[in-house]
Amino acid sequence: MKSYQPADIRNVAIVGHATSGKTMLAEAMLMCGGVIHRMGSIVQGSTVSDYHVGEQQRQISIHTAPMSLEWQSRRLNVLDTPGYLDFSSEALNALRVVDIAIVVINAAHGIGVGTEMMWDYATQFGIPKIIVINGLDKENVDFDLLLEEIRERFGTQVFPMQVPMNPGPGFNQVLDVLRNEVCTYAADRSGKYEEVPATGEWRTQVEARHKELIEHIAESDDTLLEKFFSDGSLSEDLLRTGIHPAVQKQVFIPLFCTSGETNVGVARLLDFIGRFGSSPVDRATADAVDADGQPCQVSLTGKDPVAFAFKTLTDPQSGDLSIFRVYSGEVHTGMDLYNSDRRVSERIGQLYRLNGKARTPVDVLTAGDIGAAVKLRDTHTGNTLCDSKRNVVLPKVNYPKPYTQAALKLNSRGDEDKLAAGLAALHEEDPAFESKVDGELHQTIISAQGELHLEVLFERLKRRYKIDIEMIPPRIRFRETIRAKAESKYRHKKQTGGAGQFAEVWMRIEPAPRDSGVDFTESLSGQNVDRVFVPSVEKGVKTACTEGILAGYHVVDTKIDFYDGKMHPVDSKDIAFQIAGYFAFKEAFLNARPCLLEPIHEVEIKVPDDCLGKIVGDLSGRRGKILGMDNAGRLQVVKALVPAAELHHYGTVVRSLTGGRGLHAEKFSHYEEMPVEFERKVVEEAKAAKAAAAAEHGH
Repeated sequence: MKSYQPADIRNVAIVGHATSGKTMLAEAMLMCGGVIHRMGSIVQGSTVSDYHVGEQQRQISIHTAPMSLEWQSRRLNVLDTPGYLDFSSEALNALRVVDIAIVVINAAHGIGVGTEMMWDYATQFGIPKIIVINGLDKENVDFDLLLEEIRERFGTQVFPMQVPMNPGPGFNQVLDVLRNEVCTYAADRSGKYEEVPATGEWRTQVEARHKELIEHIAESDDTLLEKFFSDGSLSEDLLRTGIHPAVQKQVFIPLFCTSGETNVGVARLLDFIGRFGSSPVDRATADAVDADGQPCQVSLTGKDPVAFAFKTLTDPQSGDLSIFRVYSGEVHTGMDLYNSDRRVSERIGQLYRLNGKARTPVDVLTAGDIGAAVKLRDTHTGNTLCDSKRNVVLPKVNYPKPYTQAALKLNSRGDEDKLAAGLAALHEEDPAFESKVDGELHQTIISAQGELHLEVLFERLKRRYKIDIEMIPPRIRFRETIRAKAESKYRHKKQTGGAGQFAEVWMRIEPAPRDSGVDFTESLSGQNVDRVFVPSVEKGVKTACTEGILAGYHVVDTKIDFYDGKMHPVDSKDIAFQIAGYFAFKEAFLNARPCLLEPIHEVEIKVPDDCLGKIVGDLSGRRGKILGMDNAGRLQVVKALVPAAELHHYGTVVRSLTGGRGLHAEKFSHYEEMPVEFERKVVEEAKAAKAAAAAEHGH
């Protein structure tokens, strides 16, 4: 297989909002490159990139799929990423290792929340962007209006390299601004096209746009600008020379028009990427940290191998795959590399180029290239592989904090270790997924980027590790407190042949400010109780506060004063005062108008204008308080305070109310008193659960 120099490699990520047609665009690219001879279909589950069981069942992309083709003597490594924001970590991993991002926008739906998110991520990574308006063969598309919206959102430097001549069903002709020609595409989805010079009004339009293109390119470079002003134009050679640096600086963002499903416009997009797109040479150095924790640089021209594993695929049948980009040197079969994150040595077995599940063996991967190694022992997503003599670590991806949670209920005893191993493996594969055993809630909590993400990982856990589990709502961290002062006098007396137990505790309690926790003090005077027993009483009180009194939740915001009591010279001991403290507190608490507090979350929801009413209406049904609304382009940003108890599955609600175009984020804000009718329900449920647990243990 031909080996390519870094300057001839193009690493491309296809990103964008869900259902913008990224997978079919990638399929059309493979068709143009001769990798496949017939285009697959998402409905039939026959596309190259969506080959996992979950993807075929749901008809959406879940994983980033690496693909590879040759075009114009260039190697194109194409990463097709999921559009659902639940899997945004997959797109982040892809953007971390590519040199150019193709941002795909659905011609009928326009800019989505995911479009903006991916645009911002690509900008953060400093990657040049190309915009593709896809699906121009669908009904109700208005190219001019969409172009106006795109320029309004992403800047006037967005420039159409193509104009659709017959958008809508049957779309097969584009006006090519760079060549001043009309391209007519074959109806057989081969991607082949014929070119003829533009005539009539199309010629007038293309000449005007061509002139505009020259101005854009001239503005990107002072030398070109001078030339432009002195000659009134730029020669075709100078124009073409100027396109690549202008794209790098993003003073010029090219826009292309395609239909991935019918393979129209895709070949010219590939031509542009091959000729003018970024190569690894454009980002010839990468920031890293050396063995001493000092910043250093990894150079594309360096001799020592350095590679970054950006995706791990666990496949019980054919072995785990580590997919990586080489940043320096060469990686070849049989060599030993050092994993600087895990501090282990790895022997590189067979290397592959991937096209979905198809694997083509290769002997070597050069700097700038992307490939995969099979069965590395301890290499996971985000790890750096390097020469043991030059130990460096490349920066990891920072994922958004996972806020969608569920609890796992294990139905088969004895599978705890299997579950723990499965959860750890899933996190190594997908670091945007987290799990922990929550001591307060007594549940195993899993957290992900959205409900779909949770479901997919849950199914993978069950399927791969054969564990009988179910997902249930996580318990809510309610809190217990008081609204009045109260006191108690509690005597603990136990006489059982030999030494007995005796303690009497007098206690006052009162409400404390919100978020002040539990404040235990003593104001004993005289000799009624020896001070040595104060820690025992405090321990008893703290136990009661942790266990909860009303419904089994932690007690907060309460001041406790142990002010008097009685003791016995023989029978008073630590355990007696612990028990007396415990029950004295419980008694006082129940007389101090106890109540439950519930956690309130601050929620931010981004939605298109036309969905605003539905979202606001739904929030009021969830006891939400609207804090304010902001305008962000075509999107409205709603901020609200909503009780955590009302937010289970809220991501799914937002998705269904907005047709998949909305997005929400949430974080804990504060605690506040719960309405009485809800409190009653929680207390009754807690009592029932306690009785059931007691019956089970009794049984």
